[in-house]
Amino acid sequence: MKNVEDYGLDIHGTMILEEYREQLPVFKKMEELILENLRTCMKKNGLQVTAIEGRIKTEESLAGKLELKGSKYGTLSDLTDIVGARIITFFTDDVDKISALMENIFDIDWKNSVDKRKMHELDSFGYLSLHYICRIPKTLYYDESIPEINEFRFELQMRTALQHVWANMYHDIGYKSGIDAPAEYLRTLNRLAGMLELADDEFSRIRNSITEYRYKVEALVKDGKFEEVNLDGDSFKKYLQLEPFKRLTNKIAAINQAEIHQTPMSPFLKVLVKLGCKTLGDVEKLKHDYSDEAYQLALHQIGGTDIDIIASNIGLQNLCIVYQLKNGVGVQGLATFFDILYGQSTYNVTRAQNLLEQAKQFSFLKQQ
Repeated sequence: MKNVEDYGLDIHGTMILEEYREQLPVFKKMEELILENLRTCMKKNGLQVTAIEGRIKTEESLAGKLELKGSKYGTLSDLTDIVGARIITFFTDDVDKISALMENIFDIDWKNSVDKRKMHELDSFGYLSLHYICRIPKTLYYDESIPEINEFRFELQMRTALQHVWANMYHDIGYKSGIDAPAEYLRTLNRLAGMLELADDEFSRIRNSITEYRYKVEALVKDGKFEEVNLDGDSFKKYLQLEPFKRLTNKIAAINQAEIHQTPMSPFLKVLVKLGCKTLGDVEKLKHDYSDEAYQLALHQIGGTDIDIIASNIGLQNLCIVYQLKNGVGVQGLATFFDILYGQSTYNVTRAQNLLEQAKQFSFLKQQ
């Protein structure tokens, strides 16, 4: 290990560096506690983040800082960034949500905390991030043998993934090299930062719009206003929660007093769209118009057999089959239907051919 004297610091800086070495186990314990509580908080509150990071300032980095600004710090405890943590989010509004949670976990040093998102000038874009200077409160963790854990401060950064990209890029290109970049290049960097900031805002706006749409769909489905709801993944999921095909499926199960095995219905969304359904009202009409024939089809399928377990999606499946049979779909159309549900296979063509052959015996088709 390098001797502290070898860094060439004055006596004051050397003393702080020696104290750093003595307190390094404390800093490691702090980092462990901070990251553990950050991860627990995100999980408890259902917040998805792209990364939670921690670091302890290296001895070399601290020596460099003391060389430049050593007179600014009376003791090691005056440095607020020996231990650092960072939460990187997907969306800008999540930064504010997380910061509110952090205020309930850690003691915040408001005097030294800074919201850099509010600091850049109107005519420029720059490094955006929320920085809290914190302490670990005794209510969160206390060990009388290491009281320093509750005394040393640490830095907590909260930023979005795009803000993180910008900060690292600017650090590498505009700062880390130690050489001032020409103004024309810095201007280009600032334009790029503006694009990233706009993208951040748009991502949040789109997410909020989708959330509002989902609430609207949920309300319309709950009120039974199906004709006002476009058929898509969100609306179909809400619709299925009403168990709209349960009555038909139970009626089919009663043919053989069969047990109903729960089977996903989400694959039928592609089928319904292919059949021309544009709204949930169209799906309701399909159910209303073809339920009797779907039951008749089930009689041909399992009547007279000893089948005692059926899939919970048989009602919806038979509705789709009957619709296609009554509308003159050919072998290829039925095969495509089976491809969507069961995956592409040459057997699906054979299955479609057999079904069309059997359909000649179905009384509900002969009535056309």
